[in-house]
Amino acid sequence: MEKTDLASARRRMKSPNIKTRKRALKILHEAKRKQQKNR
Repeated sequence: MEKTDLASARRRMKSPNIKTRKRALKILHEAKRKQQKNR
């Protein structure tokens, strides 16, 4: 299982692999949504 923290997701955004980038983007979007919910 891969890590789902922000740092790992940001690092995966630099990957040439499209599936990896999409997974990372999903993690980032979800984190952003959580952040706005807390405000």
